[in-house]
Amino acid sequence: MSFSNKTATAIALALTLTGGSALAGMEEARQFLDEEIDGLSSLSRAEQEKEMQWFIDAAKEFQGMEIDVVSETITTHKYESEVLAEWFSKITGIQVTHDLIGEGDVIEKLQTQMQSGQNIYDAYVNDADLIGTHWRYQQVRSLSDWIDGEGADVTSPTLDLDDFIGTRFTTAPDGKIYQLPDQQFANLYWFRYDWFNDPEIKAEFKDEYGYELGVPVNWAAYDDIAEFFTGKEIDGKQVYGNMDYGKKDPSLGWRFTDAWMSMAGMGSKGEPNGFPVDEWGIRVNEDYQPVGSCMSRGGATNSPAAVYAIERYLHWLDNYAPPAAAGMTFSEAGPVPAQGNIAQQMFWYTAFTADMVKDGLPVVNEDGTPKWRMAPSPHGAYWEEGMKVGYQDVGSWTLMKSTPTKRAKAAWLYAQFVTSKTVDVKKSHEGLTFIRESTIEHESFTERAPKLGGLVEFYRSPARVRWSDTGINVPDYPKLAQLWWQNIGDAAAGAKSPKEALTGLCEAQEQVLARLERAGVQGDKGPKLNEARDPQYWLDQPGAPKPKLDNEDPEPKTVPYDELVKSWQ
Repeated sequence: MSFSNKTATAIALALTLTGGSALAGMEEARQFLDEEIDGLSSLSRAEQEKEMQWFIDAAKEFQGMEIDVVSETITTHKYESEVLAEWFSKITGIQVTHDLIGEGDVIEKLQTQMQSGQNIYDAYVNDADLIGTHWRYQQVRSLSDWIDGEGADVTSPTLDLDDFIGTRFTTAPDGKIYQLPDQQFANLYWFRYDWFNDPEIKAEFKDEYGYELGVPVNWAAYDDIAEFFTGKEIDGKQVYGNMDYGKKDPSLGWRFTDAWMSMAGMGSKGEPNGFPVDEWGIRVNEDYQPVGSCMSRGGATNSPAAVYAIERYLHWLDNYAPPAAAGMTFSEAGPVPAQGNIAQQMFWYTAFTADMVKDGLPVVNEDGTPKWRMAPSPHGAYWEEGMKVGYQDVGSWTLMKSTPTKRAKAAWLYAQFVTSKTVDVKKSHEGLTFIRESTIEHESFTERAPKLGGLVEFYRSPARVRWSDTGINVPDYPKLAQLWWQNIGDAAAGAKSPKEALTGLCEAQEQVLARLERAGVQGDKGPKLNEARDPQYWLDQPGAPKPKLDNEDPEPKTVPYDELVKSWQ
């Protein structure tokens, strides 16, 4: 390479890093729309160009800046990090490093920034599960205030908050939105639709159990189906009737805090989350101050329903899942159903859909349609109508107050870019984690729906609003979440009984609540523990905690999948 060519290359690189107009503007935006979006947008081409022009104009004062953002590693965020971040930089001149790390690491970085005040990242995609934490500590920018205040000049006129389907989960009791949804996925039931509709298999099941094989409505039916399929040989493979994971790892905590206890029936009635007792077993008073976790203070974390929830999980893991499952983490267990030897999975995240519909998989037909379907998860014996039915993850953009304003503004532009109406339909085809109503209703998803196993039907139905994230009862998610995998991991490993593990968990949660109360760092929003008393007092009160049922095995109930889908409409 000649000296002159080296010089030209250096100048071009300098222009890229400093936001020179040679590599930032409408020409790059049109190239992006042509090559990457290619018509997959809820906006017309003219509207797309208008939205891109706004980003170009709003970014002018930030050209040449380098910002750092972070999210967990899922398909949606890989697309943002590897594709959208580069295009955003080309179009705006703002250089974005979008790091992908484990969800536990995201929480750790966020917690460190909260405690130290040091700006580690300019924006985080962290779960709306932290809404109770953010509202109480007041260390993140309220987006409601930001949009109307210091962030007004960098807030897109086409942001359209009403189009987002998850803002109810990022809204605190003060009515303010604290986080902007970036990706959203539900925890549903997954099953082999082809096997469940095989005449011979159906007849054999009915002969053995006396009722029709179908989508289980309750855990009693799930148990029968798991037993029925385990050990069978289908399509030349030994089949298992359940899939799960059990390694003592941070991801084991999500396995239970992601509404497993509510699905069992542990908490109070109420949607999107139980009140006064939530799916963590934490009780709050009328001012949303946490008052206890153990039954002695009115909580339910060590209640009979919670013990039942852990016992059933362990029974199914030990008896009906592949032997290796007990030593797996969330990410290791996720791809297993795609291998073709799992009949059903009660605790399955729709975030895995994109990896479950690839051509050539044993669970995909030659025409690209899936051999499986997703449906609402069954509920446990303690569940009652009006209770929370399942979990929905809402990974959301979060701006810390410790981030300098200029850096926060530049990061906010990127957050809006990757969630914009121009981008969102294409991004949703990549990751299948819907956040906008306009995207869900886009004609391209009507066309693709038959190949997505019920995902589009679910998100187009009123049912989707009944699946929600962790609610506001949890005052410090980073501190409390780690207690779950550590304590329940003891039960999964056989070191403690479920009752012993849950008693240790509720006591550990109350120790954290007590420290927060003594420190007073959350003011009148923080914990105010009840006096401990005989648990029977609380068991005699209506609602959670609930006394032990005489019969934890009600009559099994199933429903045909095709009838179930009709009920979603």
